[in-house]
Amino acid sequence: MRAVSLCIISLWLLACNTANNTTESTNVNNLDAPKVLQYEIVKIHPHDTSSYTQGLVFNGEKLIESTGNYGRSILHILDPNMKQVGAKVILPSTDFGEGTTLFNNKIYQLTWKEKKVMVYDATTLTKIKELYWPYEGWGLTHNDSSIIVSTGGSNIYFVNPEDFSIQRTIGVYNKFGYVSDINELEYIDGKIAANIYLTNDIVFIDPISGQIKETINFDQLLAQANVNYNPASIDPGYVLNGIAYHPTKKTIFITGKCWPIMAEITIK
Repeated sequence: MRAVSLCIISLWLLACNTANNTTESTNVNNLDAPKVLQYEIVKIHPHDTSSYTQGLVFNGEKLIESTGNYGRSILHILDPNMKQVGAKVILPSTDFGEGTTLFNNKIYQLTWKEKKVMVYDATTLTKIKELYWPYEGWGLTHNDSSIIVSTGGSNIYFVNPEDFSIQRTIGVYNKFGYVSDINELEYIDGKIAANIYLTNDIVFIDPISGQIKETINFDQLLAQANVNYNPASIDPGYVLNGIAYHPTKKTIFITGKCWPIMAEITIK
């Protein structure tokens, strides 16, 4: 009976991982639960409540933000006071902006269902080219050699920065199986940090195996920042989303879609 149960569990895990490419298989038996991390707020910064945040990444002391929604999607650069620097890129009303990352002096910006990846000059925001991505676009980050993409499922894709061809795929999992709704991404100290969509959780993922190693819960973040309302009460989509690591200060900037604040934190 035990052998039959293990077989059923294995088949279920395979079914949950809906990759279009081969994903490295993993035995989740006997895994430890992810370590629960704590955080400390360093500073609360203002955030534009019209910004439906989809992606954040630092370029030196300046913060690149990509926002979503049809007719409202932009790409812009913010100074340390969270004020816009220069002109912003306004996406066509037919494009829904998603995650962004900075790689080799180029800014990459995903779209949700349009199968487009826009590539801009990081200094001028001039569009250099447009690439094709066959799936939905959610989150973007990178390591030393690859752009890293999430699509709202349990898979994370490592792609060639030049043409977005897939190099390899990992499935994100913990001891209970594959974890879906992987959204905004940030590469921090050798791990992939990811928002879990519609939750207040950020997880840290091993980029080789896909295993979730740590997790942080931000249920109390808005209250700690003295925000006296929940943005999700205005719109259910106004949820935690946006992770940017400041490599010099060793702090992490966290916000949400149309949130009034951006929290700068350290992990304890």
